[in-house]
Amino acid sequence: MSAPPPVVAVVGPTATGKTALAVALARRLGGEVVNADSMQLYRGMDIGTAKPGPDERGGVPHHLLDLWSVREPASVAEYRRVARSEIDRLRAAGVVPLLVGGSGLYVRAVLDELEFPGTDPAVRARLEGDLAAHGPAQLHDRLARLDPQAAAAVLPSNGRRIVRALEVIELTGAPFRASLPEPRPHYPVVGIGLDREPAELDGRVARRVDRMWSDGFVAEVEGLVGQGLREGPTASRALGYAQVLAQLDGTLTPAEARERTVSTTRRFVRRQRSWFRRDATLTWFDGARPDLVDAVTAEVAARTIER
Repeated sequence: MSAPPPVVAVVGPTATGKTALAVALARRLGGEVVNADSMQLYRGMDIGTAKPGPDERGGVPHHLLDLWSVREPASVAEYRRVARSEIDRLRAAGVVPLLVGGSGLYVRAVLDELEFPGTDPAVRARLEGDLAAHGPAQLHDRLARLDPQAAAAVLPSNGRRIVRALEVIELTGAPFRASLPEPRPHYPVVGIGLDREPAELDGRVARRVDRMWSDGFVAEVEGLVGQGLREGPTASRALGYAQVLAQLDGTLTPAEARERTVSTTRRFVRRQRSWFRRDATLTWFDGARPDLVDAVTAEVAARTIER
């Protein structure tokens, strides 16, 4: 019997074209897509996360979309459990799993033997109290003093991740990243990194945000408020969603919310690029090249034969 196929990971910054590439690869390889975008795990968060609809999926099965309610906190450990279960099922059936997304920690949690540092309820409660009292910006400044590398990888508005990084630093006495062990692969992987020229990507981000608003993004957020979006510790802070909530509260004008979404997404893209570029196992491709699908297919075939 032939060995199970490797996992093909398609990763990189937001708006590079990962979804279209993954669908084309799935058709050629006989594969199926496993989502690794942390915000696409939330039900109803469709427009603001560019979640692929039926037409964009092109008949290719997509797994691990719409997993959680917007009220639920994100859990990397739970995501890893369900993602590995899906990947194991696909590989056992001889189907190529394409792990696709830009959430670096989620990708790494699935592909590597990575044990996450523990938690302490008392420390967590104290830090969450500080977050409620002072806001994420002040805690981000604290994180920057203790661990500049970790602070550079976390948005200043992402209070939940800032609290987690500070908790790990306090419990381990080491920088957040130093507390994570060197990764060992859990699966055979062909890693594909997709990127574009920064100026081009900036333009694509702006056009994506324009489409979000024209497609009814504000109405989507208003509907999710009725489902508990404001109470969700993770979903309420997602790119775009946090800005529209501020618009609905009157603290940002519609134009400001839109522009803030563009600028915050562009900063996030730079952090994604920094994260993924540290991974020496990835082979990088320019998402704008006309022969992209042929080139990536050839790379996957060559790397698979090498194994």
